[in-house]
Amino acid sequence: MATEAAIAATEAVNADTNATDEATSDATADADADEAVDADGTSGTDARADEAATEADAVTGPEADTGSVTAEAISDDAAGRTEGSQREPGDEPGDEPLGGPRDEPADATAGATTDKAPREDRDEAEDRDESADPDGERPAPDQATAVFRALPPHVDQPTTTLKLGDRDTLNPAPGAGTDSPAGGGVGSAGAVAASGVGSGRASGAPTDAATSRTPASAPVEREQERTSKFVALKPLDEPSTPRRPAPKPSWAADAAAAPVPGARTAGPAETSALPTASPERTTQQPLPPRPPLDLLAELTNTPPPRETPLRTAARRVKIWTPLVLLLVIVFAVAQFLRPLPEPSLVLTAKSTYAFQGEDIALPWPEEGQGWMDVNGVGTMDEFGEQKPVPIGSVAKAMTAYVILKEHPLKPGADGASIPVDAKAEQEGGLDAEGESTLNTLKEGDKISQKDAIAAIMIPSANNIARLLARWDSSEKEFVEKMNQAAKDLGMKNTTYTDPSGLKETTVSSAEDQVKLGNALVRMKALTDITRLPVWTDQTGKEWHNYNRLVPYDNAIGIKTGSTTKAGGNLLFAATKEVGGETAIVVGAVLGQHKPPIIDTVNAVSKTAVIAAQDAVKASTVLKKGAVVGHVDDGLGIRTPVVVTKDVSAVGFAGHTVKLELTGDGGELAHQAAAGTRVGTLTVGDGKGGAIEVPVALQDAKSEPGLGTKLTRVG
Repeated sequence: MATEAAIAATEAVNADTNATDEATSDATADADADEAVDADGTSGTDARADEAATEADAVTGPEADTGSVTAEAISDDAAGRTEGSQREPGDEPGDEPLGGPRDEPADATAGATTDKAPREDRDEAEDRDESADPDGERPAPDQATAVFRALPPHVDQPTTTLKLGDRDTLNPAPGAGTDSPAGGGVGSAGAVAASGVGSGRASGAPTDAATSRTPASAPVEREQERTSKFVALKPLDEPSTPRRPAPKPSWAADAAAAPVPGARTAGPAETSALPTASPERTTQQPLPPRPPLDLLAELTNTPPPRETPLRTAARRVKIWTPLVLLLVIVFAVAQFLRPLPEPSLVLTAKSTYAFQGEDIALPWPEEGQGWMDVNGVGTMDEFGEQKPVPIGSVAKAMTAYVILKEHPLKPGADGASIPVDAKAEQEGGLDAEGESTLNTLKEGDKISQKDAIAAIMIPSANNIARLLARWDSSEKEFVEKMNQAAKDLGMKNTTYTDPSGLKETTVSSAEDQVKLGNALVRMKALTDITRLPVWTDQTGKEWHNYNRLVPYDNAIGIKTGSTTKAGGNLLFAATKEVGGETAIVVGAVLGQHKPPIIDTVNAVSKTAVIAAQDAVKASTVLKKGAVVGHVDDGLGIRTPVVVTKDVSAVGFAGHTVKLELTGDGGELAHQAAAGTRVGTLTVGDGKGGAIEVPVALQDAKSEPGLGTKLTRVG
């Protein structure tokens, strides 16, 4: 409250720079006012106190604004400060008027007269004051003015706005001048302080509340006079804004600092009510982001718990446990949906079997070269240097092989019909060099594929061999096919230059010819022809087989060949029943030049083939039901497999055969019953003469369970 009154007084002082100059005139007006009051018959002190109480009741009445500073508080505070500046220390408030003891109350008319004093009188009084001071300085203001001037400017304080209905309460005493600067156009110190405008008290007006109060007997003022007293008030809807303070004269600071004789020093309560300058506001830099736990603790006004190893471990468990569980679930689903690996057959029995006894040594001739195999088992024996030599008509064995590969023939069938051309007829009539031909065919005749094969394998007809080449493609292209087939069979020392072998540039070795023989004995349509001792052509003529081993000793022939350069040559084969299996021995003897060369080669070949047949024997390798392996499902589950019958290996002394477990060509099932066939056990080299025995599951095979699927890592 006190602060608002001080601000209002300060603004009044700034608005009227001459208010201080009129202080002396106001003192004279106070004296006249006291005389007027005494003349009116009112006792000084008692009347003034009663009127002050009446004024307080009027100001704090029901129409006073309770949300702002009351007019009574502001008026009392301002009056107290003004009176204190003129009282001696130890005097009670209200005992004496300004300037000395009061004998009689001041009259309102006296104040009005003083306010209306001519300007000349005031200037004269001012001149007297200046003449009284030899230094030319102004007299010291009273205590209230010094306090008001010392207050800081630009202090925003709430402003109490007067309503038009409150004007009756704030009317000045009759006779108070409306133009007087001391009255401020209002005539009441309380009204002036409440409106926030300069008051008569700040300008040197009477400081006693009784002097500005309207007596009960005063006449009612006209509406125009009452309205003119509020022209100095601020508009009701105008916001309170700080105004730039007026520049203070140089003597203002000195006057505020200098003590006033007889003035009362403001107490602690009054001093604390004074506004203070706000400290300078500084800009605070943004703080770094707080950790989540600390921020949560700050929001909940709970400090974070003290960090301990146990709390750290618990926090990590809370953070990582959901993540680990999620990863486990994803891993389990992926493991369950992954395709199962393909099962495989694994051999657990010994992979080889060795026959007892010493190595076989067959009876071979003294010249040339030879080779002997047990078909599908392995090599029994060999002699001589395996090098390329002319082989004569033995080359027709490759011609028959290529024709049957290009144009397969079923056993007992005649096959395709091949027309005989003029060249075949012409070549059949030539016999200048003792070339063997088939001379019973004429141009335009037809010969079956079966008879054409018989013609080249039994009487060794050269003209029919060339006819077959032309029927297939051409002689040149057919020779290329012959060489390609030799390469496919692994015949490294063989070169073919013609389909009949008449040229000495067609060369091979005994080993290579045995490789071809092992392939030919698997063609039953061919062996059905070569095992014949005599063949009859379509004209009824008989032709004898040059292979004299047939039909003895289970010989199945193959092909002979002889020329002066090549000597006698023979590719032969014979069978032997052993251990319930049919074993086939295949051999070749080349380079026999002892005349008659064809008989010599037949004789030495017969001796070798009979010895080979005697050396072949069978041995039981595995009994029926023996476990030879298992089915591995790739997940650690293995189901045993067993052979379905006795396994007998065919071989000879000193020989070692191989055991191999293979599937039947299809994918193995993940689930199957016991006894289901799953593969084959092969004993031998895996070619035509090897022994093959089926294998089956010993126990039922079931699909892997959920636990197995989830725990697999491969």
